[in-house]
Amino acid sequence: MPRYISAAEVERVIASCDVTMPMGIRDRAVLLLLSRLGLRAGDISGMRLEDIDWNEGTLRVRGKGRREIRLPLPQDAGDAVIDYLRHARPPAACDQIFLRTIAPFRPLVSTSVSSIVSLALARAGIDHAPSRGAHLLRHSAATSMLRAGATLDVIGTVLRHRSVDTTAHYAKVDIDMLAQIVQPWPGSASC
Repeated sequence: MPRYISAAEVERVIASCDVTMPMGIRDRAVLLLLSRLGLRAGDISGMRLEDIDWNEGTLRVRGKGRREIRLPLPQDAGDAVIDYLRHARPPAACDQIFLRTIAPFRPLVSTSVSSIVSLALARAGIDHAPSRGAHLLRHSAATSMLRAGATLDVIGTVLRHRSVDTTAHYAKVDIDMLAQIVQPWPGSASC
């Protein structure tokens, strides 16, 4: 079964960031990108300034196998990235967007991105999460999209899955939707 937290819990995780501090501004932008677009930790650590097309409102994501896709950049996530770039990103010669907040100002690595999620879960008081890394928000994003009525094809495109079978893994969690189509067991009394 996929490992996810509810949409309300995702919002608590995002709200746990202290946006009066550079680290909180950065972490909020990272959490919004992870939760709204279902990005992987490596997508965040490898994200470069030229990956965002501000005029079109899109984000280029390079996934596994060097596949690239342009995703629409949600307004709240784009605003958070702008806030980070304007007010919290330390000066550095590299073109990766997300950097450490303590010198030396190097790009975040994937494990740092997962640590951002883990620390935010703790701040939000979510102790029952089935996992504590960046992938938790990826699964949560897919589950939320499915519950909002998105097709498996759409979810697979956003998550950059090569096979619909991989995306179908997320259908297992939508108990309410599955209950609407379940058939009575042969020989049992009708519902």
